[in-house]
Amino acid sequence: MAEDLSDYRKSYEYSELTREQSESNPFDQFKKWFEEVEQREGVDEVNAMTISTIGLDGFPKNRVVLLKSYDKDGFIFYTNYDSEKGRALAANPNICLSFFWPNLERQVIIKGTATRVNEETSTQYFHSRPKGSQLGAWVSPQSAIIPNRTFLEERQEKYEEEFKNQEIPRPPHWGGYRVAPQSFEFWQGRPNRLHDRLLYTRRDSDWDCNRLAP
Repeated sequence: MAEDLSDYRKSYEYSELTREQSESNPFDQFKKWFEEVEQREGVDEVNAMTISTIGLDGFPKNRVVLLKSYDKDGFIFYTNYDSEKGRALAANPNICLSFFWPNLERQVIIKGTATRVNEETSTQYFHSRPKGSQLGAWVSPQSAIIPNRTFLEERQEKYEEEFKNQEIPRPPHWGGYRVAPQSFEFWQGRPNRLHDRLLYTRRDSDWDCNRLAP
């Protein structure tokens, strides 16, 4: 059954984005926007981002994960290294991150390469997680085909018993990735679809910034 969605329209009128308003370093611009979204109601998980990888089947795939930290060296998230995304990144470390913040009519698209963080960083973050999440990293063979929900419930009981009354170790197949950006695109919605787009591109140790047509 066909469904007509042509009347789904919104006029973007919240703000503007000019080169003069923007930071010279895209990390500073990202921090500025991120903090503005945090301070304004309307987004439950400001750190939710879509990550895109090229799968072993040659197709791109998107999924939403949570950004856990960022600094001038890159953006860090955590996952199962044996998952579909982990296998994809092992074969091709090129990755795209995107943030969409509808409450401020903004999105950010970041292209870069992903590398594993060191084991100490992964272990430190793992032990900061709730115990249930720590167990979940052992319980779920992420992206593998499983027979039913009972399979997970039985594995949870197994690991709850195995790690009872002790610190849960970080699984060797679980840890973080740091994405080192090669480009940032900042998009601010504007009226009449004439949106503002600024593209920062890495040039050695500095960044070029150019305006893109909407």
